[in-house]
Amino acid sequence: MGLIRYQSDLSVLVSIKGHPFDLTAFANIFESFPEIGHTLVEQPASQSFLNPESAEPYDAIVFYDMPGIDFSTQPPGFVAPSENLKRGFMDLLSTGKGMVFLHHAIAGWPLWPEYGEVIGGRFFYGPTECRNQPVLDSGYRHDVSHNVRVLDKDHPITAGLDAKFPLTDELYLYEVFEDSVTPLLSSNYTFDREHFYSAHQAVSGNMFCNNNWPHSEGSPLIGWHKKHGNSRICYLQPGDGPTTFSSPHYRRLLKNAILWAAA
Repeated sequence: MGLIRYQSDLSVLVSIKGHPFDLTAFANIFESFPEIGHTLVEQPASQSFLNPESAEPYDAIVFYDMPGIDFSTQPPGFVAPSENLKRGFMDLLSTGKGMVFLHHAIAGWPLWPEYGEVIGGRFFYGPTECRNQPVLDSGYRHDVSHNVRVLDKDHPITAGLDAKFPLTDELYLYEVFEDSVTPLLSSNYTFDREHFYSAHQAVSGNMFCNNNWPHSEGSPLIGWHKKHGNSRICYLQPGDGPTTFSSPHYRRLLKNAILWAAA
């Protein structure tokens, strides 16, 4: 896929790729934001923009990608980022480039702990260590109809949203660093092993399985904001497919997040 650019007064770089998704439906979200120009670039090509010089034309960066995971093997292999990439990315945070991470982006660069600290949480495809503690692989559940509750009604990211609104989307049972994020959204779904499936089982060829997976109860947070370096950071867990992409609630939420990150 080549670079696709749409012009407007405000400009964002959108890094894409990861688990399969409907590119046309996803791009249509951004095309519905006339005040936000956007450039879609697939991984790994988008990595070349992750430094202050190359990212200078953009007011913010949106991540809908999953770098550092090689899905050509089963289970997948993990790839560490280069030192040059890490240095450029951290320099971006020092310069204050706003960033919005969506859905599966929280699984990116599993061998780079600092990346999870930037986002405010982690999704793991295998048992590992997180913040010096052993953890199991994360959980997933597709097509969950649930209610989203706005926890901070006065924040610019949630401006104009109802106090509670419905979504049907994939949810995660994942690691949330609640001590370093400011909550924005929670879900009324039940975040325990009985209601999710093991990600490691899924990528090992055994979909929709939670046998021998004693995952602890997880956080209901599905949206937050924080600061890392000098940059505004927002993570929004929803965003699996066209049903969510077409939701007016989700579109308002994403537009608000981009405008806030770029401010």
